[in-house]
Amino acid sequence: MRLMLVTIAAAMSLSMFMYLQDAKAHWQPGTHNATHAILLAFCGRANYICYEGINAIKVAKCESSWYWWRGRPQEAWNGQYHGMFQMGSRERYLWGDGPDPWSQARAAHKYYTYSGRDWSPWECKPW
Repeated sequence: MRLMLVTIAAAMSLSMFMYLQDAKAHWQPGTHNATHAILLAFCGRANYICYEGINAIKVAKCESSWYWWRGRPQEAWNGQYHGMFQMGSRERYLWGDGPDPWSQARAAHKYYTYSGRDWSPWECKPW
């Protein structure tokens, strides 16, 4: 019985360590994590592809232009516009913002939903 409890405790410790390592990796900058963040915000899961998620990735790639290809789309700045989706200061105030792709994708999704689920507020369109 004692051996079984020790084994369970060790397995739980190992799984928690692996979870924390995985979570830490996903907060690092990069297009891989930006893609996961967008899919999570727009599709509901990080590894699930949906129509809105694909369109959001296209818009983010266009809006953050060369920052996307540098691997740091969340750092894109253009005057008052910031982030992967280049949201203005007013939009960031209303819908949120952050230094990481996860918070920027959530804010863009809120704005996208408020705008009637279309891309009219953005300069770039997915088509």
